[in-house]
Amino acid sequence: MADKVKSPCTGVCTVHHEARLCIGCLRSVEEISRWKFFSDAEREAVMAELPSRAGRVPQRRRRLDRRGP
Repeated sequence: MADKVKSPCTGVCTVHHEARLCIGCLRSVEEISRWKFFSDAEREAVMAELPSRAGRVPQRRRRLDRRGP
């Protein structure tokens, strides 16, 4: 069964020690660990809140494509 609300994971899984948010997807550790159990409504609520969290962590990095040119 496919998820209707996809994970915002960017593959940069590092938790900022002060903000307690992943610098890649901006979710809390609890949200990351419970994501697969959240209802679509819960996921949508988290997704709606993510943009407001951007200023709480350093600039996010992008995952490097290691497949080559």
